[in-house]
Amino acid sequence: MIFKGLRFGMLLQLAVGPLCFLTLRTAADGGFWAGMRVTLAVTLVDALFIALSGAGAAAVLGRAKAAVRWGGCLVLCLFGVNIILGAFNIAFLPALQLSATQGGSPFWQGFVLTAANPLTIVFWGGVFTAQVVAHGYTKRQLVFFAAGCVSSTFLSLTLVAFLGSVLSGFLPEIAMQILNILVGVVLIGYGLKLLLQKEPVPQA
Repeated sequence: MIFKGLRFGMLLQLAVGPLCFLTLRTAADGGFWAGMRVTLAVTLVDALFIALSGAGAAAVLGRAKAAVRWGGCLVLCLFGVNIILGAFNIAFLPALQLSATQGGSPFWQGFVLTAANPLTIVFWGGVFTAQVVAHGYTKRQLVFFAAGCVSSTFLSLTLVAFLGSVLSGFLPEIAMQILNILVGVVLIGYGLKLLLQKEPVPQA
């Protein structure tokens, strides 16, 4: 069951999201361990969301989709604008530091941006319901399936953090600036997507 969850989770990772770009950029700025702090934060929130979906929070959130979407969109767009302006040394929201080299907390940044889309809980609730209906999984089997899904987040972002740390030694300053702008644009794009999408999707 862990392998099935890992395989399913890895398929989801193929849809590269803003947290993947954030991990890459953080590792390029601050090194492998800075990227790993983002990875740990994302994995922690994913595990929490999956646990909440199993506990029935998906039904509660489903009744407040509009408010949750607006809140998540606002957080993602604010971070996105902040990082784009930061690439030009313009302080938009000094408290929202997205760079390890600027004194920001990679773990906190990853945590906040992952938590910005709590409708992911609704997604996982649907996934687990589908698994029960299609395969008749027991609660114990679902726990192991969920563990595999969480593991896929950790493994994929660990690889991204490694790639970012390797690239940091080869990327010139202008390339880092372009990467910063790209991350900001992706965050804003996913914020708007969260607001407009019909069904929630995971962002890792």
